[in-house]
Amino acid sequence: MRKRKVPMRKDVVSGEMAPKRQLVRIVRDKEGNVSVDPTGKQSGRGAYVKIDVETAKKAKQDKILDQVFEVTLTDDFYDKLIDYVDHKQARQELIDNDKL
Repeated sequence: MRKRKVPMRKDVVSGEMAPKRQLVRIVRDKEGNVSVDPTGKQSGRGAYVKIDVETAKKAKQDKILDQVFEVTLTDDFYDKLIDYVDHKQARQELIDNDKL
């Protein structure tokens, strides 16, 4: 069988390249609204954050997404991002445990 190419993206917090499936996409649309993009297909300027709670907390602490998107985001947005990443991380761990 042929090996499929794994799409890689850069995490804006750590600057590391990682497979797209291990990252969550944050998108800013034309109106300047910033939101989590669970599908990874919304139109707009996108940035990726690793599915890791500590990474999401660092993004909140350093206000990294504010700098990337050139907007001011509320702590509420960062808290929702941390909750979403925590949920995704728990799901990935469950799936990985099932494969063993």
